[in-house]
Amino acid sequence: MKNICTLYLIRHGETEWNVKKLLQGHTDIPLNKKGEIQARQLARKFAQTHFDAVFSSDLIRAKRTAEIVTQEKKLAIFTTKALRERNFGQYEGRSFVQKKISTLIGKLEAETKTIIKEPFENNEILMMRFSTFLRETAVAYLGKTVLIVSHGGPMRHFLACLDPEHYREELGRVRINNLAYFKIKSDGIDFFLEEVSGVNIER
Repeated sequence: MKNICTLYLIRHGETEWNVKKLLQGHTDIPLNKKGEIQARQLARKFAQTHFDAVFSSDLIRAKRTAEIVTQEKKLAIFTTKALRERNFGQYEGRSFVQKKISTLIGKLEAETKTIIKEPFENNEILMMRFSTFLRETAVAYLGKTVLIVSHGGPMRHFLACLDPEHYREELGRVRINNLAYFKIKSDGIDFFLEEVSGVNIER
């Protein structure tokens, strides 16, 4: 359809910090061997899918994932900070189980002075940069199909916006697995969720 953009939004492959359950944020951690294998598996899944453009977070774990997934397609990869993970500031490199991350974020958002002192991104700032980029991309690529590689944090919150009935109240337990992806349609204004793969709610 000429007036609709199709977006495939993918989370990067596994890193050693994922294995150790450390907050990565803007820290530039590469894929581990398993992460590279995961990306090659996804490349095979998308072998017959045509992409008109590829965008990635500029962090190496996302960029490398994009390179592997699109290696046979010979497409340029455009990187941007707009697709980065949340900036966790001084908390990067610390160990937090997934269920505690939302509690941590809420605590820091309530402590305004802490946010001013530290480069920590609250939910509003995170989603503003992320959704703005997706909307601008959809407008620029109406009638096209675009691959986007990003991170679990922004993808989790965006999923809750797309399907609040299933994900918003469970946000703290929503797990976006490595190489999880969403297929989304957009007219440049609204987003419509068509497919979700690699997402589960922890109990």
